[in-house]
Amino acid sequence: MNPALFGALAAAAVTVGSLHTVAPDHWVPFAALARARDWSAGRTARITVLCGFGHVTVSALLGLFGLFLGLETTRAFGGRMESVAGVLLVGFGLVYGIWGLRRAAGKKLHGHTHRHYDHVHDPSKTSAWTLFLLFSADPCVAVAPLLFGAVPLGAGKTLVIVLLYELATLATMVALVLPARAGARVLRFSWLDRYGDAAAGGVIAGVGLVVVGLGW
Repeated sequence: MNPALFGALAAAAVTVGSLHTVAPDHWVPFAALARARDWSAGRTARITVLCGFGHVTVSALLGLFGLFLGLETTRAFGGRMESVAGVLLVGFGLVYGIWGLRRAAGKKLHGHTHRHYDHVHDPSKTSAWTLFLLFSADPCVAVAPLLFGAVPLGAGKTLVIVLLYELATLATMVALVLPARAGARVLRFSWLDRYGDAAAGGVIAGVGLVVVGLGW
């Protein structure tokens, strides 16, 4: 085993895991939905960790497939998935925003939320699981080179590198989401309480457009 190589890869895994999470699509949607759905800090953290787990696990699996497919093929495939994920995030934001407008219209007309808009489905659960699927479809291809470099060190060391990457990603997501959620809850306006879901959808769609435009 090469201790210097392992140390460098471990530091890179933590750095990549933390820095790529700073992108707004990794935390703004959770803060927006937490404000709209009135999620507690605990529920927000659990949903964030769930979605982050899907994201980093797919990223690690893509890196493992890269050992067989080749690094360039993996990067190309991962890049296509990332571009599609941005479009899907825009779509989710638009659909959720439209649902929010219809729900707000029901409140305005009837003085309460009409059952037509909330029956059968729990919107909080639906939005949480939709985010999970979106994040699972948005891998970070930067983890692939880390796995390539760690393989010569053995399966155990490679697993440690993957775990460090996952823990750094999840910890950073939660560290960004919870303060953003707390800040959003400070915004107490009657119009925002009524149109909170629509506003959240607009924010998520906007973040998706930024991701697509910048190619993140």
